Parts: sequence; structure tokens; C-alpha cells
Amino acid sequence: MKTFLFFALYFLLAGTVSTTSPPRYEAIFNFGDSLSDTGNFLLSGALAFPVIGKLPYGETFFQHATGRCSDGRLIIDFVAEAFGLPYLPPYLALKEGQAFKHGVNFAVAGATALDAEYFYDQKIGSVLWTNASLNIQLDWFKKLKSSLCTSEQECDNYLKKSLFFVGEIGGNDYNYAAFVGGSIKQLRASVPFVVEAITKATTSLIEEGAVELVVPGNLPIGCSAVYLTLFQSPNKADYDPRNGCLKAFNAFAKYHNNQLKKALQKLRENYPHANIIYADYYSPAMRLSHAPLHHGFSSGTLRSCCGGGGPYNFNNSARCGHIGSKACEDPHTYANWDGVHLTEAAYRYIAQALINATFTTSSLYA
Repeated sequence: MKTFLFFALYFLLAGTVSTTSPPRYEAIFNFGDSLSDTGNFLLSGALAFPVIGKLPYGETFFQHATGRCSDGRLIIDFVAEAFGLPYLPPYLALKEGQAFKHGVNFAVAGATALDAEYFYDQKIGSVLWTNASLNIQLDWFKKLKSSLCTSEQECDNYLKKSLFFVGEIGGNDYNYAAFVGGSIKQLRASVPFVVEAITKATTSLIEEGAVELVVPGNLPIGCSAVYLTLFQSPNKADYDPRNGCLKAFNAFAKYHNNQLKKALQKLRENYPHANIIYADYYSPAMRLSHAPLHHGFSSGTLRSCCGGGGPYNFNNSARCGHIGSKACEDPHTYANWDGVHLTEAAYRYIAQALINATFTTSSLYA
């Protein structure tokens, strides 16, 4: 039965079988940032990035903007589809008495693993998009929990059938610092704090009753159009000859991921009853960068689909959705959507790698 379920869900994600396959989980709860926000940022009333509330954001699948920072679906959307579950409603859209037994999304674009106070102490708090850090999102879940189940036994049974995504989170902790001039050495110094925040949140969820948890690592930021634009170098040695990405920033992303994996292994030892899955987003993203044509990305992976010009089609003065920017005609041929976030096509590819357990420490269907 497990073997059947594994292959059924894999091909379901690829769009080749019906949605009648039995689900492995009955609910998904997601925490994170703009890689998985399905509307919380806009609903919070934040004004830092209002363009995600209008086209061309959402144009590919939904045909209207949903608050997702992409042209269409995100990794978490494809995961929900694979389990035959509805797309996760943003927490801030929930109304009293509304049913949300199939899960909720707490992610907020711009969110950080560390609390806002950390960034104000570092004198960079003014660049934060939101103060909805991972701890704030955890508080939202704890407030919601009482409406999900009443008795201890009911909660135990319900949460055992729920899947928790803790991230991707932490990328913005580094982005904010890097974009105001922080060196890679300074970024590395903050990694222990970021990793600790993620593992503490994971621990808190386990203490609340979660037993199935996915903790994703960071993407290769050295391949991101925003990093390639802001940190252009005249030195060819700074670029990976295989793909044109910035080597130092990718090495940093790998460093964060390795530290996170080590911390999660310790967490598994402390909570042997929990299935703590490290999800490797980095490796499938790099496969796209190494061989974009092979994976159907004929327009490449470094240049963004939507932007205002420049070598990577990222212009901070004319970002996607702003005056002076333009979206490409075929987003499915691009991996990069707006210079910061990926296209639906790229997210689908990474989600497939997650579903078929190619890039995870254990299978979602074990």
C-alpha cells in the first residue's frame, strides 16, 4: 500500500493521475516567508510590496493576484494538490466559525526566523517588510489550535495526521543584512542564531503535538537575479563557470543548509517519535541552473521573467509590477519570476523533487 501511495502521489503531482488517490495527510500547516505566503502579507495591510496584489502576479494559474509572490502556484500549493487537499487559506483571512480542518498557512512575505528586535538591535530594523517573525506565526498557530480540536486525545489524533512545513524561513534574515551592505562574514556570524530560531520553532510544534514535520533549506541565492544584479563583480573567478551564479553566495547558502541539517539531526535524537524531514530545495534548483534547456527552461534560470531591464532583467527602480517593468510572454520557460522569487514552473520542479523524495532526508510517505 505504501509503495502504491508513493507512486500515485508522485504522478499526481506531475498531473497524470486523478485526485482520487487516498491522502497520506488530512491537513497541512505552513510557516514561512514569501516562498510560501498565500495572502497573509497583503491581508496584514503592509505597504512595502503592494504590487503582489495585482497582475502580472498570479497570471499563470489563478489569472488574478492572490498575494503569492509568483506568477502562479508555489511549492506548498503543489504539495497540497498531491495530497488531494485544498490550497491553504492564509491565517489572516480566517473568520470566526469558519472551517479550516484541512490546514492553514501562517507564512508572511518578508518574514524572518529571528524576531524583529534582533534587526533593530543591528540598526537595520527599518528595512523589515513585516514583524510577523516565526515566533509570531507560532503564536497564531497556538491561538488557532483550540478551535481545531478540543480534547487531548482528539488533538493527538488530528495532529498525527497533519503535516507541518517549517519554512523555508531564514532567507530574509540574510537578505535584509546583505542588502544594506553586510559582508558574507557577517552573514555567517548570524547563521547560528537563525538555525536556532528554526529548530526552536520546530521543537515548539513537536511539543504542541506535531509528529510529521518538513524543514526546508535555503535556495541557491547566488543564482538569484537580485543578488546577481546588486553584487555584480568584474572578477570572472567570482562566478561559477557552469551556470553563471555567484559562487560565494551559493557557498553561504550551502553553509546555512549544512548547519540546519546538523541541528535537525540533534533534534531527531531528542524526539525519536517525530518524523523530521529536511527538504533540500538547493539541489533541484541547482540542477535547473546547470541544465535549464534539459528541464524545459529555454529562457534560462538567471534572468527574471518580470522586471525593468538590466543584464538579469532586475531593476530595483522598476521591479516587477512597478512602472517601467514588463512581464515575459512565456513564464513557463523561465525559472526566475521577479528577480527574487521563482516561477510556478520552477516551484513545480522543486515540489516534484520533494514529493518523490529525491532531495529529502526521508520520504513524505514513509
